Order: sequence, then C-alpha cells, then structure tokens
Amino acid sequence: MVKVGVVLSGCGVYDGAEIHESVLTLLALDRAGAEVLCMAPDVDQMHVIDHTTGEETGETRNVLVESARIARGEIRDLAEVHAAELDALMFPGGFGAAKNLCDFATAGSKARVQPDVARLVGEMLEANKPIAAVCIAPAMMAAILRDAGLECDLTIGNDEATARKIEAMGAHHVACPVDEFRVDEKNRLITSPAYMLAGSISEAATGIERTVSELLRLASA
Repeated sequence: MVKVGVVLSGCGVYDGAEIHESVLTLLALDRAGAEVLCMAPDVDQMHVIDHTTGEETGETRNVLVESARIARGEIRDLAEVHAAELDALMFPGGFGAAKNLCDFATAGSKARVQPDVARLVGEMLEANKPIAAVCIAPAMMAAILRDAGLECDLTIGNDEATARKIEAMGAHHVACPVDEFRVDEKNRLITSPAYMLAGSISEAATGIERTVSELLRLASA
C-alpha cells in the first residue's frame, strides 16, 4: 500500500488549508486505497481571517491545531515526519500554503519556507519520491527548489502576476487548464491549478483526482 503524506496549513481558504481541496485530496487517496498520513507544522498562523468578512480578527491560532479539524484529529507534527516513512507527499492549497508554510503571500519571489516544510520536501527530493502541489502551493515548491539550486516546471494555472513571481524564483511556469496537471519529470513534481482556476468544487475535484492518480502512479513506479 502506498503511503502518502498530506501537508495541511490550517483550516480555511483565507488563512489556512483550502478545505475543499484538502477533503478532495483525502477522498481521492482513500478511494485509491492509499494510506494517508496528515501532518502540519506546530506554529502559529500568520493571522486569522473572519471568513464571513475577509477581515483579520486579531486572534492567534495554531496551524497544527487548526489542521486537526480537517484530519479529524489524526495528525502529526510535521517536525516529527521524515521521508523514510512516506512514498509520496501532497500539498493542498489555500492561502495557508502561502502564509503559514511559506511567506509567498507577502514576500513574493523572495519567499522563504517554514524550516520543517523545507526539510521534509528536501528529503523527498533527495530520495526521488514524488510530490504533488495544487492551487497556490506550487509557489512554495518554487521557493524550495530555488534554494536547492534546482530548476523546475510547474503551474498555478494561468494567472500572469503570480506566474511572474514564480519565474523570478527560477522556476518555469507552464499554463494548465483547471482539469489537468503538469509533471516535472526530473524532480517528480506534479502541479495542478485547483481553485486558482476552479469555479466550483466539481471543477476542482477533476484536477485534484487526476493529480492524485498521477502521484500514486509515480509512487508505485
């Protein structure tokens, strides 16, 4: 059975993991018979957003604690997880990927990645194990690969402003429809737009399901 790590970044599109993308990922993995290990860094969120207004609340919330809501409590501190335990790794999107797993939301092309996230991804790359990232999460991957001195191909869909920031980090952005994915064969990296383009949960589902299928194919190869 393939074991896939799913890295969550909180709970809620504006300040954490995108809930639809996260659940669709977990559902696709479960339907495919994969073993899933949910994880998140034990750090404070960048901020907390009231999802009814889009305004900051002034609260402080923990990424691991919030992510546990999506994982139904079955979650581990990312700092304790190593690539040796996994066959593949996947990152759902949501602003948490760009605010809590890295600071792309504020730093753009100068983004830095949360140390435990960068360490685990580095271990996966060194072990030649496949990684998938959807929505805005590929921007985080561009920062990690930049810091590792690696070139990569990836997609966030077709948003030109975001694509320029990604290419400023040394990555090559490839346009992609919402229901497809792109594969960087050299780095074994799969990316798909999800809610960067999706207008509905069903549109997001198609690309995520195909991404998961390709991730599992690579992990089993």
